[in-house]
Amino acid sequence: MTGELTKVEIRAFKDKNYKQHLGTFELPINPVKFSQAFKVSYERQQAVGAAGTDPDFKVTKPEELSLEFTLDGTGVVPVKGAANTFHKDVAKQVEAFLKLAYVMNSDTHKPNFLRLLWGNGSFGKLKSCFNCVLINLTIDYTLFAPDGKPLRAKLNAKFLEYIEEELRIKEEGKKSPDVTHVRTVRAGENLPLITQRIYGDQSYYLQVAKANGLINFRGLKTNTNLRFPPIDKTTL
Repeated sequence: MTGELTKVEIRAFKDKNYKQHLGTFELPINPVKFSQAFKVSYERQQAVGAAGTDPDFKVTKPEELSLEFTLDGTGVVPVKGAANTFHKDVAKQVEAFLKLAYVMNSDTHKPNFLRLLWGNGSFGKLKSCFNCVLINLTIDYTLFAPDGKPLRAKLNAKFLEYIEEELRIKEEGKKSPDVTHVRTVRAGENLPLITQRIYGDQSYYLQVAKANGLINFRGLKTNTNLRFPPIDKTTL
């Protein structure tokens, strides 16, 4: 244990799998706070004359993380790894951050993928890191030299959680009726019974029979695979 203060790191990656590391921007001054925003979207249409509504779940939106931090060029913030050296150029610090997190990568034609870390603390779901992309940035310059050169800048950056598609599907492990299911018929099962288990409503069994080209839905063959389409694509 050295007692050295752990700083927030913003690492940039070229690829969505976070294998090709491009560089790191370490905050000279740790943020005073950061905030997380979680949103769940529901369909809230209300029937005419109804006193209330029964909202239908649509999607859990990606987490958003807001980070407020300061870049200082007054000569009081030490440069890590450089003895008796202090940050004196705010413009260069801002430029370095923008190049890493905001500017379009000429190879990928999009800004870089980012990973936020703060020691053993947790910004997100992946242990001590938060994989994301920058979606909004505000820079307020609050202190200036006599010649107008900025000496201090306050940055408010908002990041949107990013999870690579294959990993996202694996993490979700969806078993709900809003995705297509394939089920193997077991001995003693019938279509209304399986439909009830998947959709919570056996009245969809005729639509499932149609989707699978079944003529006799009562005499299902054991070990036969049946496809159960998303419930929002099934009409009564």
